[in-house]
Amino acid sequence: MKTVICYFTGTGNSLAAAKQIAAVLGDTELVPIALRTDTPGTFAPAADRVGIVFPVYFAGLPAMVASFAERLRFREDAYVFAVATFGGAGAAPALRQLDGILRQHASRGLDAGFRVKMPGNYILMYESPQGEKQKRILLAAKTEIARIAGTVRQCRKQDLPRSIFEQIVHSLMHGWFIGRVHKKDEVFSVTAACTGCGTCAAVCPAKNIRLVDKKPVWNHRCELCCSCIHTCPVRAIQAGKKTGSRQRYRNPDVTVAELKAGRENVP
Repeated sequence: MKTVICYFTGTGNSLAAAKQIAAVLGDTELVPIALRTDTPGTFAPAADRVGIVFPVYFAGLPAMVASFAERLRFREDAYVFAVATFGGAGAAPALRQLDGILRQHASRGLDAGFRVKMPGNYILMYESPQGEKQKRILLAAKTEIARIAGTVRQCRKQDLPRSIFEQIVHSLMHGWFIGRVHKKDEVFSVTAACTGCGTCAAVCPAKNIRLVDKKPVWNHRCELCCSCIHTCPVRAIQAGKKTGSRQRYRNPDVTVAELKAGRENVP
C-alpha cells in the first residue's frame, strides 16, 4: 500500500516520528508541509494511507498546519491518520481541531489520531529536558510510535482522544497564541557571536529569515517553531535574557541537513 505522510517540524520531533512510521510501513513518501505552502490550490495525495504529523502549540495546531489542512483532499477509500507530538500542552484538542478542519474542507475527518510525548522545545518558557530525562522521554516515544505504526499498517480506526483540561487550555490559549504568532519573532535577537552561516534561514519552515549584512533578520511570518534558536551552531540567537543559559535541543534522530531539506530555503 502506498502511504504519504505530510509533516511539519521545528526541531525534529515530528520528522523523527514520521520517519519511524515510514520505516515500518514501507513504500512511504514524506512530504514537508513547509514545501507546500507556496503551491496554490488543493493537495490530493494519490495514496492508500495519508498521515499528518505535527507538533502541538498551546494545545492546538501550528498556523501553517491548519492552513495546509484546509487544502487537503483524499481518495474516497483512503485511510487518514494524524500523529501529534507534544511536550507540554496536551494533544487531544489539536487532533480534534484537525479533524474539524478536514470535515469542513475535505468532507471527511480522521480515521485515527494519536499523540506522542516528546521533549518540548519552547525555549522562550522553559529549557528542554536534558540528559537521562531526555533519553527516557525519547525511548518511551519510540515505543509508542512503534505501536502507532502497527495500528496504521493495519488501517485500524480508533476514536480521537478527549481531555476536558486540555480543551480548556486550548480554548484559553490557542487563539491568543495564533493571533500573535507571526510577529512573535520580535523577541529574537542575534549576538556578536553570529558567524553569518545562514543555518537559521535555511531551517526556517516559514521562510521568515533573511540575511542582511550576514546577520539574520526576521520578517514577521514566524510560526514560533524555535528551529532557528535551537539550530544555530554557535548559540548566537536569543529570545530575551533567560535563553542564554538554556540548553538547545534537536531530536537526535534528525540531522540539520534533514531540517534544511524540508525547507528548501536559501539565505
